[in-house]
Amino acid sequence: VQLVESGGGSVQAGGSLTLSCAASVRVFSSYSMGWFRQARGKEREFVAGIRRDGGMTIYADSVKGRFTISRDCAKDTACLQMNSLKPEDTAVYYCTATEIDPGYYVYEWDYWGQGTLVTVSS
Repeated sequence: VQLVESGGGSVQAGGSLTLSCAASVRVFSSYSMGWFRQARGKEREFVAGIRRDGGMTIYADSVKGRFTISRDCAKDTACLQMNSLKPEDTAVYYCTATEIDPGYYVYEWDYWGQGTLVTVSS
């Protein structure tokens, strides 16, 4: 199983970035997809998740209304559209997949990508 993130980078506060997660076909068609992030010195935290049929999405309160997760942005690719970025969004963002419905906790997710760094400057 492979999850490969891309799209990270540096942006000023108020700007936008789109993260992509390319997954192997078996994972993408059968698994819920999600994003977590980990800031320096902090624990990994949930950002967003989408069920395998696309019929359910969940978001952390801190990103609700600013971030949008989708699973059809490209072939076998999930995306995280991030708008109105804030310095506190600075973190390494990880793509993840699970066989069950998306959840808020790390232990609910089975596979992880290598991460992509997002830096938001004020």
